[in-house]
Order: sequence, then C-alpha cells, then structure tokens
Amino acid sequence: MVRRLAHDRRWDCSLAVTGGPARWPAHVRRAEQGRGDLGLRMDRAIRMQPPGPVVIIGTDIPDIAPRHIAAAFAALGHNDAVFGPADDGGYWLIGLRRRPFQPSLIGPVRWSSRYALADTRRLLGPRVRTAMLETLTDVDDGKSLERWRRTRRRLPGARGYFS
Repeated sequence: MVRRLAHDRRWDCSLAVTGGPARWPAHVRRAEQGRGDLGLRMDRAIRMQPPGPVVIIGTDIPDIAPRHIAAAFAALGHNDAVFGPADDGGYWLIGLRRRPFQPSLIGPVRWSSRYALADTRRLLGPRVRTAMLETLTDVDDGKSLERWRRTRRRLPGARGYFS
C-alpha cells in the first residue's frame, strides 16, 4: 500500500502507527497514533496534519489505488466529508475538508461492525455534506480475505495485490 500510494506527488503521505516494525520507508513520515478507540485515533491523526483537506485510509484494502485517493480529494472540493464504504458496513477511507470547521470523530460509533459507517455519518451530523466513493473490500480476517479472493477470481483478467 505504501509503495502504491506514497510516491504520488498529488498528496503528502504519512503513516499513523501504533508500534510496529523499526524499519519503515524512509521517505514516509510516521506519527504515533496513540491510545483510544478508532475514532479517537483517527481524529488525532487528522488534527496532526497541516491545514487543508485530509484523507485517511485503512491499510487492509487490497484494491486501493491512487485513483481512489484522487477521487476523495476531488470530492472534498464540494463536500465537507467523503467516505469510501466497505462491503461489511464499515469504511476504508474518510476525508474531511476541515474548513470552515472540523467535525469530530469522537463519539458513539460501533467500530468493527456493520454499523460503523452509519454511526460515523450520524456523529458528523446533518450539516456535514458527505460524498461516497465506490465500495471496496476490507480484509479484517481470514474469512474476508477468502471472500476477496473469490471475488477476484470471478473477474476476467483481475489481479490482486497479494496472492
């Protein structure tokens, strides 16, 4: 994922991590995401970035490509938030314009459930104009990995990013 996305000159890439290997790509900034639930860690990662629109993604999305990130930033030109929905009810991407205000991601969200996207949209409130990107598969466990592999086998000429 880092090789696929970090070299694109249309955006700056940084990794929000919790521990992890001592060796990370030298050209990619790394920041500790700290403790707390996913909403608190994402909110913190977004607020650590310089002013302007921010897009954060999960690292468990085998089909993610630069076109998805570009589409998210384009959507933030006319929306306050953008989501990349996952096929399990969660989301693989969230982006915030952060002006004229920055909505908080801290609140009651049922993370790692089929309600995560709906709960987060509710948390942002009705004033936040939201765009949706295409639905992708996030690979949370062996079952979702096998489902993703089966889907890839059905597509003629499809290639995955891992086998």
